[in-house]
Amino acid sequence: MTMPVRRTEGGRRRFSLRATALDCGLIALAVCILGFALRTAAAAAERRPVWMVILCLLAAACVRVLRRERRHVSAARAARRAAAALEAGTGTALEELTAPGVPVASPPVPHQPGPRDAAASPATGEEATLVQPVDYDAPIDYDALDPDEFEQAVAVLCERDGCAGVEVVGGAGDLGADVLAVAPDGRRVVIQCKRYAEGHRVGSQDLQRFGGTCYTVHEADVAALVTTSDFTAPAVEYAAQCGILCLDRAALQAWSDGTGPAPWTVAEVTAEEFTC
Repeated sequence: MTMPVRRTEGGRRRFSLRATALDCGLIALAVCILGFALRTAAAAAERRPVWMVILCLLAAACVRVLRRERRHVSAARAARRAAAALEAGTGTALEELTAPGVPVASPPVPHQPGPRDAAASPATGEEATLVQPVDYDAPIDYDALDPDEFEQAVAVLCERDGCAGVEVVGGAGDLGADVLAVAPDGRRVVIQCKRYAEGHRVGSQDLQRFGGTCYTVHEADVAALVTTSDFTAPAVEYAAQCGILCLDRAALQAWSDGTGPAPWTVAEVTAEEFTC
């Protein structure tokens, strides 16, 4: 008589101590490798942030593999794949860290002041710009310059002809002064620059604003207004009363070419002789 074989309920697999121990061992190995990888990643984060990102991506890939094959692959096989991926990533990171000749980022070089760096004008406290190094022999096309470049060009002429401490102080709050310098004979030179188009002449109001500050505020010994245009008759009359030199386009060109005098060479008077 044949005895029927009794099946287990639900078709469940019998418990295997050996298989369970193997699974636990592989998982423990994976955890150890993962801990070592995280420790290595923490040490490498300061030197190689890119490899830290790579390790994180590898970890994310392992999690994705475990989720995808959770229903089709045994836990032991998934653990082996995760361990292999982590081990490969850790080895690559260690090779990169221990490779000879790894460049190390240099600290930023502190800025060194140059000829264009700002400085404070001792007269007004406003921001001043030192004169740019230029070729003194190169001709200057004043019509092609904007107002700021024109101020720089006049400052270059002062420096070329022997002035010291030349500064460009034009801008908001300049109180009428665009260029400050000390003439070769020690007198203080204050120049206002007017980059006007031909036909736009400098009027008496421009001279009055300059005359109200050039001597009292800037303590000028020589005050001059230089323009690429011309002056109106009232402006010239006011300048003569206040001892302000007027250099029109022709005088500026002669000074630039070296065929005419610099302002301080023709200024023989001082502010005390005038009432402005």
